Amino acid sequence: MKIIFISPGWEKGRLWGELAFKFPTLSLASIAAVTPPEWEVVMIDDNFEKIDYAAEADIIALTGMTPQAPRAYEIADEFRRRGKTVVMGGFHASNLPDEALNHVDAVVVGEGEYAWPQLLSDYLQGTLQQRYSSCTQIPMESIPVARRSLFKGKRYLLTNTIQTTRGCPFDCEFCSVTAFYGRKYRKRPIDNILAELVELRKANSFLFFVDDNIVADRKYALELFADMKGMDFKWLSHSPIDFAGDRELMKAAGESGCVGMFVGFESLNQQSLAAMGKVTNRASSFLDDAKAFRDNGIGILGSFVLGYDGDTPAIFEQVLDFCQQARLEAAIFPILTPYPGTKVRQRLEAEGRIISSDWRDYDMEHVTFQPKGMTVQELQQGYDWLCSSFYSFSSMYHRIFKLHRSVQVFAPMNFGFRAAIKRKQAASRRTP
Repeated sequence: MKIIFISPGWEKGRLWGELAFKFPTLSLASIAAVTPPEWEVVMIDDNFEKIDYAAEADIIALTGMTPQAPRAYEIADEFRRRGKTVVMGGFHASNLPDEALNHVDAVVVGEGEYAWPQLLSDYLQGTLQQRYSSCTQIPMESIPVARRSLFKGKRYLLTNTIQTTRGCPFDCEFCSVTAFYGRKYRKRPIDNILAELVELRKANSFLFFVDDNIVADRKYALELFADMKGMDFKWLSHSPIDFAGDRELMKAAGESGCVGMFVGFESLNQQSLAAMGKVTNRASSFLDDAKAFRDNGIGILGSFVLGYDGDTPAIFEQVLDFCQQARLEAAIFPILTPYPGTKVRQRLEAEGRIISSDWRDYDMEHVTFQPKGMTVQELQQGYDWLCSSFYSFSSMYHRIFKLHRSVQVFAPMNFGFRAAIKRKQAASRRTP
């Protein structure tokens, strides 16, 4: 019996499709880890591998975020035309299972570690159901080590990705994390993590924690960082901006090898921050907060959501000026995107402001709703200008060429984003 796991590719001509550096889909390796041993398992990454639709397989298993859903459906439809059984999980299918079932035979809703073995058992017995979801979440101590052997030989920047926690204690309006994992913050036993890290260190010294908020539980994070000290990792993850206020915890992170954090500033407007539910952010302290990260050797990949109701066309220059002043090592500027399952989608739908449900455009690069403080065109053009300006050579020189240990990560990141933006612009000019 054979399963082909497929990670759908990002569309070319879009920023994420043009980025040269790719990371593996950890969720597929995690589901593969709970697949019974009698099943042969292979993985295909559609970003750089050709799919053989005539391949021998019993089950085709897909995942995907919302902008990847159309490609996932294309793949599913082609396999089903050839008589294959296709199943799908992940954020998009979990939020819109009925839509997904127009293209696949079964959908796994939410976390799949319990539901997936049941699905396989039902398939073997000829009783496959259309929808699978776990009544309970898997205990964190029971999460198996991801089956990273599936990543070997593929063109990934690194395969050392690991998840230590699930869920987020916050409930930001635009975020789909809590809709999938819930607000309860769940933690794997640190001994389990350390044992896994020992093996990962044999492959590479760079490490990425995919946790949405690795420092939400202070005691847990302090213990983890203390135990990692001396393992000689250079690692990155996600943290809120108020992490800067806990100098002991930040020092411990730096000493354990942290060289960068993805940080959601989200807005320079305090009213917008309140509206989106970003309760930990204080715009008045952002500059001091950014300095605290830098003082501990931790670079910042900042995120700023564009298009909230308090934003006007002036926001683009304001954000660029702040990023330059704060000397942020890198940044992304996602356009507010009303993903299925989020509170912001419910609100914008109720207000009649959703103007597109073409999931291809839910890539945080395209305007899919009617803004209040500017036109659709102004938001789109402002986003494009901000990305190009931030990743101009002059901006890059000012922000990253300094004596700071994070430059080893963020210099290549800046050049990678710049190249992807240029390729995206070239593709746009070729498209009538």
